[in-house]
Amino acid sequence: MTAREVVSRLSSGMTIGIGGWGSRRKPMALVRELLRSDVTDLTVVSYGGPDVGLLAAAGRIRKLVAAFVTLDSIPLEPHFRAARQRGAFELMELDEAMLMWGLHAAANRLPFLPVRAGIGSDVMRVNPVLRTVTSPYADGEEFVAMPALRMDAALVHMNRADRFGNGQYLGPDPYFDDLFCEAADTAYVSCERLVDTAELTEKAAPQTLLVKRHYVTGVVETPNGAHFTSCAPDHPRDEAFQRAYATAAADPAAWAEFGDRFLPAHGDEKSYQATVRTWHEEQR
Repeated sequence: MTAREVVSRLSSGMTIGIGGWGSRRKPMALVRELLRSDVTDLTVVSYGGPDVGLLAAAGRIRKLVAAFVTLDSIPLEPHFRAARQRGAFELMELDEAMLMWGLHAAANRLPFLPVRAGIGSDVMRVNPVLRTVTSPYADGEEFVAMPALRMDAALVHMNRADRFGNGQYLGPDPYFDDLFCEAADTAYVSCERLVDTAELTEKAAPQTLLVKRHYVTGVVETPNGAHFTSCAPDHPRDEAFQRAYATAAADPAAWAEFGDRFLPAHGDEKSYQATVRTWHEEQR
């Protein structure tokens, strides 16, 4: 599929999961295409990074379910900070493990899973909808009943994929992209390079095949599609561009100029990548 075809399958009001972690291996090409559409009023589930920031800046989020929203080398995503300060959307802020078990519950078609994470913390206070359960066994321990985080669609980015939907990561961490795909009704995988199935295991171990084809609805080949986040070992995070992004986010006029240049409504991923290359040449 193309990124535009993927976004044409999405609609306002959906719950969308976005894989990756902070400013690492985010499906940014798909997020940018989503920004070019009129899809809005979204519930977003994410270990958040600039995916959340860009959607927040564009006013597309109704509710966010997240453990954090960070750019890693910049601790707090600036657009997320600004959106929260003005109360732009509802936030379900969770412990990282709680979010993971919410994905597990959805992937296993369970209404909830009991977890210790969250007990004794303000997570329960800031999320009054959460409930606890007591073990039916002799221990009688109390747990958080983490509700399933079921999603209409998941967007993830892989290093490699085949046209059947098998997705491979080659970096140091799988994050939870497989769970996002399994927990969603539909899942779309963007990848740095589309390869034949046999090539997936020629130089990498079988366990790197993180995303299984029976969970995947469509595949999009998007070289450098995680930019400006990292996608090791294919490319590191573009720290210079990330700094420019964060600097522009602090000033409405600067952000409008940034958006006009890099994220115009009439643009596409090819023009975005070309504009980024030109920007880097200007910085030399």
